Formats: sequence, structure tokens, C-alpha cells
Amino acid sequence: MTTLSSPNNSVPLSRDIGVIGLVGLSHMVSHFSQLLLPSLFPWLKDEFNVSYAELGFLMTIFFVVSCGVQTLSGFVVDRFGPRPILFAGLILLSLAAFGYAISTSYWMLAGFAVLAGIGNGVFHPVDYTLINRKVSPSRLGHAYSVHGITGSLGWALAPALVVSLTLAYSWRTALMAASLVAFAVLAVLVMNRSKLTLPAALPSKVPAAVEGSLEFLKIPAVWMCFGFFFVYAMGLSIVQAFAPEAARRLHDVPLSLVALCLTVYMVGSACGMVSGGFLAANPVRCERIVGLGFGSAALMTLTLVFGVFSSPVVVPVLFALMGFFSGLAGPSRDLLVKRSTPDNATGRVYGVVYSGLDVGQALSPLLFGVLMDDGNFRGVLLGLALVQGVLIVGAFTVRRVRRTTLVTA
Repeated sequence: MTTLSSPNNSVPLSRDIGVIGLVGLSHMVSHFSQLLLPSLFPWLKDEFNVSYAELGFLMTIFFVVSCGVQTLSGFVVDRFGPRPILFAGLILLSLAAFGYAISTSYWMLAGFAVLAGIGNGVFHPVDYTLINRKVSPSRLGHAYSVHGITGSLGWALAPALVVSLTLAYSWRTALMAASLVAFAVLAVLVMNRSKLTLPAALPSKVPAAVEGSLEFLKIPAVWMCFGFFFVYAMGLSIVQAFAPEAARRLHDVPLSLVALCLTVYMVGSACGMVSGGFLAANPVRCERIVGLGFGSAALMTLTLVFGVFSSPVVVPVLFALMGFFSGLAGPSRDLLVKRSTPDNATGRVYGVVYSGLDVGQALSPLLFGVLMDDGNFRGVLLGLALVQGVLIVGAFTVRRVRRTTLVTA
């Protein structure tokens, strides 16, 4: 199987930087929008008199919708190109944040979560189509690294911005500001829209059987990658929605430090992705890097579960280390998908594979929200460690399935 052809290495560095920067900026908004509501759960719980499980259901709505849209948008991106789809996604995310701000009931929040899910669903097929079609092969590892870093920074920015503005003004003001962030990024992309135009399609190098719009679904490695991202998303959702609060209850951490846990996790993840971009320069070792990263992250989580700390500051430090090791695996994780992707089907493959993220993030809040409501905080963190352990096995399973496919093709 041959992976998607990319521009040759003579492409100027400045052009690659422009594409990577614009794609990264849009990806930041996608991740930023995913954490707007979870960052405000303590305030929304009191405002609308709902449980953590009900708040978690809002994220289930968001990610179920995003999953369906992401799968379909991959076909649309392959047919019409990524640029108009990207602009539409940013518009919808901005409108959804504004809608959250003016909501007067739980079900209004749910309705705008649907709108946000539609907007969020376009980003991975768009982003990876632009990266794989426009960035030089020698710079792909760094492109994946920047893509992951900007996503982590978006996750870090959301709680930092909306919690600060909520404390200073109100949660409604905070969400209004979030809406403006998405509109501002849209304006930047529109002004630089010429950099987001795809080159002419390259001749395919795969058998005709894979050229059909649905034939790629017969590739076993595609579905293994889907499963890997499903499990990965479950762990990520635990970290984003519940792990800081669970750690607070287990270790009596002050609220000020709890708010810091998610931000330092995301900053640590971004730092890990910088290192991971260099490690991903050799795609042969990507599975080992993924295993090392998530294995180390699982050790940090188990330390949170069973450790006894003399100072509560240790808790955010462990979150930062957990984020670093998870981020280290990020670029190599993306290479797992690229090495399983047939020519001229980038949007479709990434749409299906990355919809696993949405499915995992849709189910995880329901399962672990119940544990939180039952006061089983240790169980939440043990579940996170288990998920991280499964990812180690998953990475090597993807490699084995891909090799089997190559041998039998």
C-alpha cells in the first residue's frame, strides 16, 4: 500500500510554514471550543441545577454530532476541497459559543452543542488533507507536531480564558469572548485564503479497487486506527472533564491548583509534541514511541491514584508530566494513520479514523460522570490508567495489521 503523495522537498520553507501555521491556528479553535462547557461545569451546574452526568451528556451530544459530521465531511473535502469546509466550521463554532452565552435553559445549551458539534466535525479531514497535500515530506513530522501543539494550546487556552473572565465578570461574558476568538481566527484565514488552495491532484499509485469512494473501508488498518483513537479519546475526555476534580477529592488539593491541572497538562502536552516531532522523523519507530509515551503517562496516573503527597503542588506537576508523555506520542500517533492511508483518500480516511475521537469523547463522560456522582474518584483515575495501558497494545496492533495487509495485498 502506498501512502498519499506529497509535494517534493524543494518546496520553500516559508510556504510550508504558512500552511502549517494557518492549519494549526484553525485546529486551536477546534480544541478551544471543545472545552468551553467543561471549563464552566461548576458554574453551569449551579445555574441550571443539573448533575455532572447531565453536564457530561452535553459533551456526548457534541461529540456524537461531531462524529457523524466528521465521517461525512471527509467525503465532502475530497470532493470540493478543504478551504470552504474549514471556513464553514469556524463560523458554526463562533455562533455556537455565542449561543451558549445567551442560553437560558439546559436544553438551549444542548441545542447549541449540536451546532458546535457540526462545526467541530470538519477539522481533522480538512487539516490533514491540507498538511498531507501541501507540506513537504521531510517536514511532515514537524507539521504533525505543530498541529498537535496548537490543539493542546487551544485546550489550555479555553479554561484559562473562560474561567478568568467568569471570575472577573460572568460565564456569559466569558462565552461571548470565546465567540470573538473564533471569528478573529476566521478573519485571519480569509485574509490568507490563497495559502489554503490545494495543488492539482496527483496521479494515484494504488490499485483501482482502492479508488472507489468506499473501498478504503475494507482496509483493516483503517479500522484498527479508528479503535486506537476511540480509546485515546476516552482517556482524553477523563482528563478534560473529571481527572482534576477526582485528584482534588483524593488529595485535598485547593481549588486554585485544580484549575491549574488541566492547563499545565495541555502545556506539558504541547512541550511533549515538540520533542515528538523530531522523534517522528523516522516513521519506522512510531509504534515504539507511542508505547513509550503512553506507558510513561500511565505511570504518572498510577502515582496520582496510589501516591501520598506532602504538598498538593505535586498533583499539578504530575498532570504536567502526564501531558508531556502523552504529547510525546502525538506526532507518531498521526504517522500511524498516514502509513495506513491510500492515495487520494486522505479526507475520507481521516474522517473515519478521527471520528473514533468523537465516539470516545461521547461515551466517556457518561461512564465516568456516573463514577464522579457516586464519589468513586479513585475509580475514575484507575480507568484513565487502564485506557493509557490499552493504547500501548493498540499501537503495536495497528502495526501488525498494517504489515499483514501489505503482505496479502
